[in-house]
Amino acid sequence: MEVLLLTQEHCTLCDHAKQVLGRLAGQYPLTVATLDLGCPEGRALAARRGILFAPGVFLDGEAFSYGRLSERKLRRELDRRLRWTGTAKDESGR
Repeated sequence: MEVLLLTQEHCTLCDHAKQVLGRLAGQYPLTVATLDLGCPEGRALAARRGILFAPGVFLDGEAFSYGRLSERKLRRELDRRLRWTGTAKDESGR
């Protein structure tokens, strides 16, 4: 699953989102990329997808959230998507 994180400098909520995604990347099949909200591409993406402020999180190109990232909400969504695709790991990591 592709995760895009829209970030900006000096953003404690962005730092929190990076920590959450770092933890979850060890448990879920995630590829995480970041994009600066201040660059033209980042501003355009945020405007098109309704991201009002950083951090913005996209899952497979779909806007998921902005502001403080809820790890619980993200885990539920990842579990839901992985069950749907049949790629969820069991508790042993298989």
